[in-house]
Amino acid sequence: MTPHDQVTDPLGLDHVRAPRFDSPDEVGAALAANRYLADASIASAVFLADRLIKPVLVEGPAGTGKTQLAKTVAEALGARLIRLQCYEGLDESKALYEWNYRKQLLRIQAGQSGEDAHVDWHELEGDIFSSEFLLTRPLLEAISATEPVVLLVDEVDRVEVETEALLLEILSEYQVSIPELGTVTATQLPMVFLTSNNTRELSEALKRRCLYLHIGYPDVERERAIVLSRVPGVTSALATRIAEVVRTLRGLDLRKAPSVSETLDWARTLVILGRSELGEQDVAETLHVLLKYQSDIDKATKELLGKPA
Repeated sequence: MTPHDQVTDPLGLDHVRAPRFDSPDEVGAALAANRYLADASIASAVFLADRLIKPVLVEGPAGTGKTQLAKTVAEALGARLIRLQCYEGLDESKALYEWNYRKQLLRIQAGQSGEDAHVDWHELEGDIFSSEFLLTRPLLEAISATEPVVLLVDEVDRVEVETEALLLEILSEYQVSIPELGTVTATQLPMVFLTSNNTRELSEALKRRCLYLHIGYPDVERERAIVLSRVPGVTSALATRIAEVVRTLRGLDLRKAPSVSETLDWARTLVILGRSELGEQDVAETLHVLLKYQSDIDKATKELLGKPA
């Protein structure tokens, strides 16, 4: 990347910025250096998000590394990660901003007594609705930040349609209107990742605004590499067998297939127990770490070991 390279903001906000990555291969290498093994589609999506200045909507099963991707991009860039954890009932005051009512009340009380008793209401009102009394929440925090930021909107499919519309408005303009203070416009555009577990269908408008990335379960070789990179002390033979067993389990009709994060928990468990290989007894004694329903454990025990649980 040369000093003259710039990405012009396609949103028409008159922003320019130096590109963070020169190629998808550079993205992959930067993520791998921070122990996130990205395939070609992941590396390409992050690269294009940087160049096109677009949010990335990352969908896929729970525990496949969607949230970790945003965290690792922030680590690779040396950027601040700001996370908005979505949930049912999330509203503007928790996502955007709210006023510090307790602090405002104390200021009003001080203005009505003592040395400040002469302060008239209009002057006091202008005081309590200043930035000193504003509590910024993740969306406003990301927009108003002056340093490089990665904004993670986690599990966006959990919010109501109204909150999704608010989010879409923010991501379209990268500005927030605060009636008492005016409009806050981003001085630098954050990289934005939205994750979804597909618990509900997102709006077409939000999807159009974003690049789309699906992160599914990795193949055996990639999962083996993930285990080796993230679990200290695991042997190559053990990592291979773990990946093979997990792939077999995902092919069964289970209530909940094991996620990558649960694969890593299982690998750490086996390392703690001092295992360098995976025998039938090891599987039988530790399946509860990998699977979360007794019916799934029974089915897996019968499939893997050929006997009832």
